[in-house]
Amino acid sequence: MNQAPLQAGLVFWTFGFLGVVQSPSMATTLLRGGRIIDPAQQIDHTGDVLVCDGEIVQLSDSPITVEGDDVIDCDGCIVSPGLIDIHVHFREPSGGKHEETIATGSAAAANGGFTTVCTMPNTTPAIDTPEKIKESITESKRVGLCRVLPTGCATAGRKGELLAPIPAMADAGAIGFTDDGCVIEDDAMMAAVLVEAKAADRFVMQHCQDPKTTIGGVMHEGAVQQELGYGAWPRIAEESIIARDIATNESIGARWHAQHLSSGGSIDLIRRARNNGHPISGEASPHHLLLTDLACKELGTMAKMNPPLREQSDIDSIKEGIGDGTITILATDHAPHPLHTKDVPFPDASFGIVGLDCALALYAKALIDDSVLDWTSMLTMMTANPANLIGRTDLGSLKVGGTADITIIDPSTEWTIDMTTFASTGRNCPFHGWIVHARSIATMFGGKLTSHCLGDRAIHCNLPEVV
Repeated sequence: MNQAPLQAGLVFWTFGFLGVVQSPSMATTLLRGGRIIDPAQQIDHTGDVLVCDGEIVQLSDSPITVEGDDVIDCDGCIVSPGLIDIHVHFREPSGGKHEETIATGSAAAANGGFTTVCTMPNTTPAIDTPEKIKESITESKRVGLCRVLPTGCATAGRKGELLAPIPAMADAGAIGFTDDGCVIEDDAMMAAVLVEAKAADRFVMQHCQDPKTTIGGVMHEGAVQQELGYGAWPRIAEESIIARDIATNESIGARWHAQHLSSGGSIDLIRRARNNGHPISGEASPHHLLLTDLACKELGTMAKMNPPLREQSDIDSIKEGIGDGTITILATDHAPHPLHTKDVPFPDASFGIVGLDCALALYAKALIDDSVLDWTSMLTMMTANPANLIGRTDLGSLKVGGTADITIIDPSTEWTIDMTTFASTGRNCPFHGWIVHARSIATMFGGKLTSHCLGDRAIHCNLPEVV
């Protein structure tokens, strides 16, 4: 951290002592009296956080007295590192097919409490060159609502035929590599991707779907699918790719990550591999924690997912994998689509749902309300763990001297999910109308509030009107 501002007038104290700050020339914000949870530093106590000119300059378990600009009353709230989502779809470039942009997607992230997101490269055209990586980063910085870290295609055009320029994209800022939306089907190509990614010190995210087993498939293979008469999508489609990749990567040792896990058998495969020391990980999404294939019957196309919603036994296995540390990351797979692509017969509809605006409450419902995790454990999966996976340990923490990416969470507030109020342009949300608890009431990115609904909690503040 640059020490010059401290020498100019900040008086620092360590935990347990009163902190007095006088900084008339610098913008300061005091977060007062919240439960500070920072899993990366193993901090969980009530106290104050002081932000000055975009940096965290003090954490204290005793009150900080500050002569500054803004004070936010965090009593009864959690003060967390800014949330991180490693799997989102912003549709820019879109080729004119989608409405979601980096700007609207970033607004949805801020609305949901996320300060960092990793975007997938299955855009039109696909993000498979260093120039396209740079364009994505430039646009996200122009928008400035959250940190957007793009992934690059693993193969050119996501076609699985030629390697994409992985080293050049890594140098340009690609955080990892994936053909998300498509599996890397060829065994030799998958091995080559793993070798290149390891050499570039990047991770590979796999869309685990063997296309040979899902021809015509649109929903989970089972009794509901047979009743509705739709094409079957069996569990083995996911599990076979995971087993193949574990075997392929055994001699390579690249960081490998399974996206949007849906099958209980997949959890068993990953658990065994991790227990054997393989550098692999997996993620769970809100819809695969809360909805079964019955939703396809009850909600129609709003419940059409890739991979599909499965059965309660699969949800139970995923939750068990979260509870025992097999699954280490929560990721939304935020996938906005125009409603007209859902307002068609089920087999023809788009796959996926939006997630950023309401994910926090849905995770709390699935995991905290069901006693799978406590708040500290859940926030670990949304801050420190994803930061470690993507190799950005400068993120996901409230370290003094670090960038002030902070989420203030009211864990008890009750609210109704209303997709018409989402910052995302997407309205494809099967959770519309659900009554939930827990919400991000303020998101701070680089010391700047990018979203808030603080009301009376903002004390003598001159806060921007953001929602």
